[in-house]
Amino acid sequence: MVKIQDAYIINGGQPLAGEIKINTAKNSALFLMLAALLTKEEVILRDLPKLTDIMLMADMLEHFGAKVKWHERDLYIKAEKLTSTKAPYHLVGKMRASFVAIGPLLGRCDESTMPMPGGCAWGPRPIDRHIKAFADLGVEIIEEAGDFMFKKQGPLDGIVEFEAPTVGGTENVILAAALGEGKVIIENAALEPEIVDLVDMLNAMGAKITGAGTRTIVIDSAKELHGVDFRPIPDRIEAGTLMLAVAATRGKVVFKAVNFEHLDSVIKKCYEAGIKIEKLDDSSFELDATGKLYPLDIVTKEYPGIATDLQAPFGAFLVTVEGTSTVEETVYPLHRFKHVADLERMGAELSLKESTLTINGGKLIAEQLHAIDIRAGGALIIAALAAKGTSTVTGVEFIERGYEEIDRRLRELGADIHKSEIAKSITGTDGLSKLSIPPIS
Repeated sequence: MVKIQDAYIINGGQPLAGEIKINTAKNSALFLMLAALLTKEEVILRDLPKLTDIMLMADMLEHFGAKVKWHERDLYIKAEKLTSTKAPYHLVGKMRASFVAIGPLLGRCDESTMPMPGGCAWGPRPIDRHIKAFADLGVEIIEEAGDFMFKKQGPLDGIVEFEAPTVGGTENVILAAALGEGKVIIENAALEPEIVDLVDMLNAMGAKITGAGTRTIVIDSAKELHGVDFRPIPDRIEAGTLMLAVAATRGKVVFKAVNFEHLDSVIKKCYEAGIKIEKLDDSSFELDATGKLYPLDIVTKEYPGIATDLQAPFGAFLVTVEGTSTVEETVYPLHRFKHVADLERMGAELSLKESTLTINGGKLIAEQLHAIDIRAGGALIIAALAAKGTSTVTGVEFIERGYEEIDRRLRELGADIHKSEIAKSITGTDGLSKLSIPPIS
């Protein structure tokens, strides 16, 4: 059987050079889009990346009854009347962030029905903390035939204390409580910049929320919210991934439209590795990885630590650095090393024990690679850019959920990369696939 699929064809070994502007943050924009459901007035979100997840969320807003339109890269949302409070499985099954739609639907309509969410294939991310939080606020929750039905029994009022910080859970409660008549206090809230961005937008809409960026957030529900014109923060995960791609290729690139505070943990590790970073102004810097580089020990943590979404990209960079490095995953320790087998086939000397990857760095060779989630895809592109020879990276549908036009943007930095259709044929009885790769054009 032959299947046609997209792949990135990458002829590696070329140092990246030039300058690149960082996009606004997908992981913020998705929840700002949901916040638009809390007002009848128009919400404008500026300069959004046209990623698969953004488009899926736009489809979901339209399913709920909102009117959504694009003007170039600006998204206009008007949810004057909501016609449905049940999320469709065909969208929820593709994107875990959709579970946070419960919050604004509860806030605006007092009820919501949500199927079990989906998303990347790297393992379970529990939604029990979301459910417990709403139960603690008196929301009636019924599970029936794979659907969760949420219904307010009165104004949301009380204290939610998360056992462990959760970005989605914190956002869900904020969105549910921003509109109404009660007062909700979140203890052990997530600290991530995306939480602050959401609160900044809601407050600009008339909400009364304090404490964002701390472990205690206080929400005094507002009776009405109005429209807003808002630009999301820069994408710290995209920035970190591209920084590590430049480092892996021993390149020199100027980064523009960044937030230094959000990248502090990454910048510190770059310094430790021998990468030079020169601040040019309040939102740009030059990264120079042309000198001698050194191995690192990386531990992922909640913000302000190294983001779990940068664990795989850091690993891909470190396999190119001579010496012994370690990468420990503490946020999602059981399921986020699916890219390791591909790196090993590229010649990387790796040892994975429980949640810690030990790396003896060196040269990489080109290979046929397959991404099964967004950030593993970013890591495999980094490795292919650093490797000698021509690699193919499939799983493009995952990569394009998090990195907009990554092939074009890397070409602008001198990378030899393009997207092409390839034939995947399943042969023999061992289930191994063989890829038919077109010549480089």
